[in-house]
Amino acid sequence: MSRYKLSVTAAAAALALTALVGCKPAQSPEQPAQAAASATVTGEVTRAALAPGIYELAYSARQKAVFVASTGGFGDNAAAPKILRLDPTTLEVQHEIVLEQRGFGVVLDDARDRLYVGHSLDAAISVIDTTSNQVVGTLQLQEKVKDEEGRERAPHHLREMVVDTEAQRLYAPGLSGSEDSVLFIVNTADLSLVKTISGFGRVATGIALDVAAQRVFVSNLDGEIYTVDTHAEEIVNKYDAGGDQPLNLAFDGETRRLYATDQGLESIRKRAEERNPEFKSRHPGNRVIVIDADPGTVLSSITTGEGPITLILDTERDRVYVTNRGSGTVTVHDMFTGTLLHTFELPSHPNSLAFDQQNNVLYVSVKNGRDDPNGPNESVARIQLQ
Repeated sequence: MSRYKLSVTAAAAALALTALVGCKPAQSPEQPAQAAASATVTGEVTRAALAPGIYELAYSARQKAVFVASTGGFGDNAAAPKILRLDPTTLEVQHEIVLEQRGFGVVLDDARDRLYVGHSLDAAISVIDTTSNQVVGTLQLQEKVKDEEGRERAPHHLREMVVDTEAQRLYAPGLSGSEDSVLFIVNTADLSLVKTISGFGRVATGIALDVAAQRVFVSNLDGEIYTVDTHAEEIVNKYDAGGDQPLNLAFDGETRRLYATDQGLESIRKRAEERNPEFKSRHPGNRVIVIDADPGTVLSSITTGEGPITLILDTERDRVYVTNRGSGTVTVHDMFTGTLLHTFELPSHPNSLAFDQQNNVLYVSVKNGRDDPNGPNESVARIQLQ
């Protein structure tokens, strides 16, 4: 029996949990989801090329605005890094918020009118007041050190972040490929570093928050998922994700299921083989893994496009949206059956997502390809879903 197949006991437990929460059961790995005969989701796509180095974005229901990070590019002639405030309907730039360091990741605390910007290469976080469009503080998480070649680098780089607005805490994995990754815990009330937890393995990337159970989940590219008790501020569990490259995470609090993009990049697989000659790939990726978060049991696998990056859950409509960098698409799937509901073509490389649930609008950052003829400016796409 394959290690990805559920045992009879685990399958029964999954069905029992589903009955308790009143939701449809997830499809078992033995029965991969089939594409729908006809698309049940449609949408109108608009797109705007805005600035060099577009990365993550966030939608503010309170401000009626989209915020997107632009690094300005790299090199001596790079533009200044900024956060762009966009009209959510037209995608026109309403305001430019200049940053001192390049911003890559963003997370919004809409209830407190705060946007947090991760300066990934500098191990720092800035906070922006979304009512005044002003940077109101910056926290340096680590000081840079010189590497073997004499270049100053942060020991850990930032990627994703999540914020618990009620607890006034922000959680940010600090990834490293040469040593253990860490988790930074930040007090958002005074923008101070509360604690740095170590022991997250190689290249910790994904993070998801479970407010009700006071925990966060962290994934790494060793195919592991860690559970952190946010009250005790310590790792309390670790389990196999069921795939090699669980890049990003999303959590459904109702069904207590964790969704992980399994990227499937050949370059990452080759590096794993170089580090460990005994490494055996467990799955080619290009999918979303669905996991029962409490025992850490793999429930199902949703086939996506090539190189899935980011995912967002729409629990009101039972959908999961996925950006597929390699295939240049955004795919829409049923959360429970995995059925493909629609594919949106967004070349070259769809990257990050934000969602306006009330108006059923999906926002996508789109990176240029190496041979993209459209110049340095990268794009934001708006999908009015139907």
